Amino acid sequence: MTVRVPPDILKQVKGIAIRTRGVIDTLFAGESRSMFRGQGMEFAEVRGYEHGDDYRAIDWNVSARLGSPYVKTFTEERELTLLLVVDQSGSTRVGDPVARSARATEIAAVLALAGVREQDRVGALMFTDRVEHVVRPAKGRRHALRLIRDLLAFEPAHSGTDVAAAIAFASKVLRHRGVVVLVSDFQDGEWDRPLRQLASRHDVTCVTIDDAREAAPTAEGWFEFEDPESGQRALVDLGDGAVRARWKALAGARALERNQRLRAAGVRHLAVDVGEDYAALLRRAFSPRRKRGRRR
Repeated sequence: MTVRVPPDILKQVKGIAIRTRGVIDTLFAGESRSMFRGQGMEFAEVRGYEHGDDYRAIDWNVSARLGSPYVKTFTEERELTLLLVVDQSGSTRVGDPVARSARATEIAAVLALAGVREQDRVGALMFTDRVEHVVRPAKGRRHALRLIRDLLAFEPAHSGTDVAAAIAFASKVLRHRGVVVLVSDFQDGEWDRPLRQLASRHDVTCVTIDDAREAAPTAEGWFEFEDPESGQRALVDLGDGAVRARWKALAGARALERNQRLRAAGVRHLAVDVGEDYAALLRRAFSPRRKRGRRR
């Protein structure tokens, strides 16, 4: 797919890079390691034991076979692939003070720039009810800016959502263990099993971007609502106390069920509201001091 890039999109790319610079600096403040490190240690080789080596690293099988002590050596896994999977369906195109898709793009931009800052390979895929655009993982700031450009310029051809299909595609893109950040409202059906399978092979964070207005509307009176994915419309009287109470109860139950399903899938869940500052949330979620990405 070829993305047509109007001049104003290029200005937005530059603007978002400048605007998120401070967020990235706070993410790394006081840290000597990348927010995406912590993928563990990779086996390098077995060599003869030397004075001062940790006896716990002795490979007893090799030592017994060769008749003298040998130790295992490891290297930290340095090259990492970060894949950003961003929902661009109709339901992400609404929100206040900004649309969910706009907040998702900004969060993806922060993570992309943070990744290339630490020499990681960064890629992205945008999906609706199918994967519509893919940016293959690569290194470098120029590549990250191109990724952000594609996110900003992207115009979905479809309005539906298929999270499971996006997860399946992400599994094919990542041949080795990596980090996946999936940004979606998770409003479609059966994504539990594929998400659990993805999390068994990769370090997965799911970012849900919500709008407080939907959980507890403040307006009163009759309103016509349109489903941004199906196009169905309905008249709702938000001035009726019983209607408002039922609205809040259904929204709360839906959010609770989604959060429980994410927890059961074994992923890290980061809940963001479109109207709040997400920098502190990102820092807590991706702190290199946290133990994550353990080999299973």
